[in-house]
Amino acid sequence: MSARPLDLSRVRRNFSASAGDYDDHAVVQKRVVERLAELLLAEGPLVGATLDVGVGTGELTARLLAASPGMRPVIADLAHGMTLHAAGRIGTALPFDGDAQSLPLHSGRFAAVVSSSVYQWVNDLSAAFAESARVLAPDGRFAFALFGERTLFELRHAYALALAEGGGEASHAQEFPEPAAVEGALVGAGFEGVRVFSEEEIQHHPDVPDLLRSLKRIGAANAATGRPAGLASRRVMARMTELYGQHYGSQGTIPATYQVIYGFGRKRG
Repeated sequence: MSARPLDLSRVRRNFSASAGDYDDHAVVQKRVVERLAELLLAEGPLVGATLDVGVGTGELTARLLAASPGMRPVIADLAHGMTLHAAGRIGTALPFDGDAQSLPLHSGRFAAVVSSSVYQWVNDLSAAFAESARVLAPDGRFAFALFGERTLFELRHAYALALAEGGGEASHAQEFPEPAAVEGALVGAGFEGVRVFSEEEIQHHPDVPDLLRSLKRIGAANAATGRPAGLASRRVMARMTELYGQHYGSQGTIPATYQVIYGFGRKRG
């Protein structure tokens, strides 16, 4: 599958439409929020204005706020439906719609910027990190989790095998970053004390159609520009499903692996 830039208007529509059902299906994403909150709070509670970029349904901010009475939450999401959902959940938060690559905010105003499962949905990671650095006050904390290059590798492998057998044109697919690129973008944005590492989360599904439905229900459908109407022909899809089970299935289920990249840094004082 070849990579293309993301259609951000499609990303916005997909996630906005999924706001009401997201929490029922975002199994891995909730695990990531829990882990990121744990890592953040290990360094102490958050104090002062804290921006959650790509707030989603508000799970990360809610967890941080419960342990950080001195935190003043500001929440933003590209998808209006998500912003509304999170604002209804976190009544003390200041909400707005915003693009991670171009935040409509004054510089140097935040003690912390946090984000979970969002930055894989930007076209320019360096620009997005630079925006977070811009709005942070000196010595401000930056912490995030995003999905890396090994995410859904089983699905990609099975699709490539099916396509090679059947011929036809490959679907353009989203490209996930590798840890070295994430670290480089952080350093390039001027952060100090940079720490980047990755962990794997695995979710099991009864079959490939169930995996694809779960991705669609949380808004994580293919948003690459120039993509065809569907992932592939019915024949290729059927063969992909068969190959996925043959290569990765066990005891009536298939695994879906997510590489989660965690990143931390501070703005230079």
